[in-house]
Amino acid sequence: MSSTTKTLEIKILDRELRVACPDEERGELLDAVAYLDRKMREIRDAGKIVSVERIAIMAALNITHELLSVKIGRGFDLADFKRRMSIMETAINEALAEQDTLF
Repeated sequence: MSSTTKTLEIKILDRELRVACPDEERGELLDAVAYLDRKMREIRDAGKIVSVERIAIMAALNITHELLSVKIGRGFDLADFKRRMSIMETAINEALAEQDTLF
């Protein structure tokens, strides 16, 4: 079964981005977008950090800490998680590269 990749318009912390995503992973990507947006808003709303770049780094650190706190032995598929993270990282890097040309 072949997968079709489409471009999705997403919004994270009031910034619109376009990311490529296989159709079958659209739901998971939208869940990840919602989770990241929520984490970044929490950090921004705390009022201590104003730079979007720093907010993104702090959100990444918080999410990474959450991940590393998960007990791997309870049915967590680490290989699948790494694959999905790699796909999301690629999509984010592509979106950020496109955005750099706008500024």
